Amino acid sequence: MASQTTIKSIRAVLPLLDRVLVQRLKPEPKTATGIFLPTSATSSPLPEATVIAVGPGAPNKDGNVVPVSVKAGDKVLLPGWGGNSIKIGEDEFHLFKDAEILAKIQE
Repeated sequence: MASQTTIKSIRAVLPLLDRVLVQRLKPEPKTATGIFLPTSATSSPLPEATVIAVGPGAPNKDGNVVPVSVKAGDKVLLPGWGGNSIKIGEDEFHLFKDAEILAKIQE
């Protein structure tokens, strides 16, 4: 369940350490041929997301900061569930650790 916040804009959220702020892609309510899909078919989250913001990176055991492997605007592949949800208005965003992101999608 997403937590409701008093944040007015998602741009005010700056992830810390190796956290990545993403917005999952919403499933299309109809197919390419124009057939409308039932709500039950479009309610599960898609594994793809767009990166909104990234943290500076986390220190390794030697104390050196390891930068995050993605940048804002990248498309990524996420696990089916997980991350911390943030709801701002009608939009829902998620915070994941960099290591939880499965892949970067090259288009």
